Amino acid sequence: MKKSFLTVTLAASVLALAACSDSGDGEVIVSSDAGDVTKDELYQEMKTSIGEQAVQILMIEKVLAENYEVTDKEVDAEYNSNKEELGESFDQFLAQNNQTEESYKKVIRLNLLQEKALTEDVEVTDEEIQAQYDRQGTELNARHILVADEETANSLKKELDEGGDFAALAEKNSTDTGSAANGGNLDWFGPGAMVPEFEEVAYGLEVDEISEPVASEFGFHIIQVLDKRKVEDQPAFEDQKEDIRSELAISKADQTTLLPKVADLMKEANVEIKDQDLEGALDDILNPQPAPEAAPAE
Repeated sequence: MKKSFLTVTLAASVLALAACSDSGDGEVIVSSDAGDVTKDELYQEMKTSIGEQAVQILMIEKVLAENYEVTDKEVDAEYNSNKEELGESFDQFLAQNNQTEESYKKVIRLNLLQEKALTEDVEVTDEEIQAQYDRQGTELNARHILVADEETANSLKKELDEGGDFAALAEKNSTDTGSAANGGNLDWFGPGAMVPEFEEVAYGLEVDEISEPVASEFGFHIIQVLDKRKVEDQPAFEDQKEDIRSELAISKADQTTLLPKVADLMKEANVEIKDQDLEGALDDILNPQPAPEAAPAE
């Protein structure tokens, strides 16, 4: 499932607030013998708690929707993809985030708008798409040795080059306790199952080839591919081409460019905040402060 740019619960709650301003402030939305709750009271309460974040999210949604198009078909496709991916836990996911189908689709629409703004200038070649499709159609059976430092990894790689037994060295030295007892074997896996650094190297290896040490957030890996096989029932290339293009564009995009682009769109839209309590809500977007310089080392 694609990662959202904004927190699901907050984004959906804020987007739902837009409907609260469609009619009179004094309209009663909750009645009781103890007193009524009006739209104005709800607005004031939510303004106090998440007002500035609400203004930011609503204005991001409005300026992006003015400049980029996301169709209902695209939203439904992403919604159904997420639902299929999560399976029986999808309803639980919605409940945990206090979402309905309608509110979650609002979040998806906003997320897709941000993706389009972020990736509009990112080039993805047909060759890159084909290579990713081929990778998605291939599973690997591999094993690895994971250690904490590069020096140890280089020493083990030297032993392997000199004929050392991979399984024995993995069992003795690997910090991945889940695979070490099995000679470092990770069994079969496909794209997305391993951290990117590991995956990139593993898919570039020939069967029985042993990699140089590969750094990741977990330490240093030495990888050996034992076998490769084709994925059964892989969808046709044309059916996946545009999804792959989108995924590659997002992976290549510089996410730090999104807020400056949104800021430019807001300036072009002549945004004017008329509620004095919220007049600084967009300052972080329109006038971001530079990050403080690190203090010189003593």
